[in-house]
Amino acid sequence: MRRPAKLLAILRVTSYRNALLRNGVAAAVEHREGLQTLTLRTVVDVGANRGQFALFALHTFPTANIVSFEPLEIPAARFRRVFAKEPRVTLHHAALGPETGQSTMHVSGHDDSSSLLPITATQRELFHGTGEVRTETVRTGPLAEFLDADSIEEPALLKLDVQGFELEALRACGDLLKKFTYVCAEGSFIELYEGQVLADDLIAWLRERGYELVRSYGGYSDEQGRKIQEDMLFQRAVSRS
Repeated sequence: MRRPAKLLAILRVTSYRNALLRNGVAAAVEHREGLQTLTLRTVVDVGANRGQFALFALHTFPTANIVSFEPLEIPAARFRRVFAKEPRVTLHHAALGPETGQSTMHVSGHDDSSSLLPITATQRELFHGTGEVRTETVRTGPLAEFLDADSIEEPALLKLDVQGFELEALRACGDLLKKFTYVCAEGSFIELYEGQVLADDLIAWLRERGYELVRSYGGYSDEQGRKIQEDMLFQRAVSRS
């Protein structure tokens, strides 16, 4: 979505407009293209940053509870200010990972491009200003450390925006993955973070666990027309007797 169109969409919605003007947080309205037709009761927002996706989810899914995860201190503090009076939103100051402990986050000049994986030169070249500026030690843990099965009311969406760490975040869901009707993840077609899973492997991993790719949107290509990344929506297959 181009910036003028995104700004116009934000200004039309009171909650979006207030968050932008008061806290400088722009709702992730670009996800309307892929997600607005869903009906959800739970949204687990992994890689919440300052609350861009949580703002969109809160408005778009009025009966859903939003559980967000953000490991970096500065974006998490902004998130708390935005949603201080919102009972449907919970923030966990942590990253999802298969093991409980601490990990090093590579903090980007644009903090929403930060990752638990090292940032490559390709990322820096394609997205100017996203190189590493520092590191931060963050808490990590599996999803079951923060949520139990009963707290994930279906239909539920698992949204991942973790800059190449998607597969590890999915593994961190363990048996709770089956609670999600939908998974929305950013898929990359070239390596932007060292050792990241690429889109084709992510699709194959989810297919093995009963999730089919049903929609792609928000694609980004370079100046040569090479596809770099896109958002992908997966849906859990319905069992047939």
